[in-house]
Amino acid sequence: MTDTDTDTRTVTVEREIPHPPEKLWRALTQPHLIAEWLMKNDFGLDLGHRFQLRGDWGHVDCEILDVEPGRSLSYSWNHAHDDPAYALESTVTFTLEPTSAGTRLRMEQVGFRPDQKQAFGGAKGGWRIHLENLEKVVATLD
Repeated sequence: MTDTDTDTRTVTVEREIPHPPEKLWRALTQPHLIAEWLMKNDFGLDLGHRFQLRGDWGHVDCEILDVEPGRSLSYSWNHAHDDPAYALESTVTFTLEPTSAGTRLRMEQVGFRPDQKQAFGGAKGGWRIHLENLEKVVATLD
């Protein structure tokens, strides 16, 4: 079996946020802020750092894959589950682009298999809510 673009699906959410990239970067990379908009965590920004995102339902194992300070952040997003339809090995990438009004934030989660319709749908809705919460957190920063 070969890997092609049709084997997996991607959730992409873009938002224009009326704050500078520096503020968004803080909210994307500081553990206490990540906990406010996403999940409890033991995040660290070093390349290769392994961390967990924790919720009432369980946790996601992550590893920092790429960091361009103030511009992009990428980490693995691996959720183990007994049911293969819910087990997920994917990559999440945040990209920040300065605009005249603030920042264009792009979030991509790559790696949903065709049989993971529920996980894919959940991620589509979930990321929209998380990014709304991210914007609220950023609005409170000095």
